[in-house]
Amino acid sequence: MEKVGKIAFLVGVALAIVLGVIGQASALWVGILAILGLAVGFLNVTHKESTSFLVAVVALLLAVGNGTISAQISSLWINLGMMLSNIVAFVAPAALIVALRGIYETAGTK
Repeated sequence: MEKVGKIAFLVGVALAIVLGVIGQASALWVGILAILGLAVGFLNVTHKESTSFLVAVVALLLAVGNGTISAQISSLWINLGMMLSNIVAFVAPAALIVALRGIYETAGTK
């Protein structure tokens, strides 16, 4: 299963970048990225890696979610903004799974 998680991560990142380069952001592709992100959240991120993963995702979401930064990035190259949006669509579901798992474990229900 570990191999499946690694493949899902590599495919998700590559797909997010390729879709951004070609300017594709349809709901179907975003859904596929989200499903790959869920797989990564379930299969890849261990308890030991949870904190650093969540901090990295929060930093990414804050950077991309800020309208000013997104506008500046898009003014350089519109496709770069699309790549970042696709990466967010990929990692946000993984972060949700990791965060919920952390809450569950912290609540003492191991």
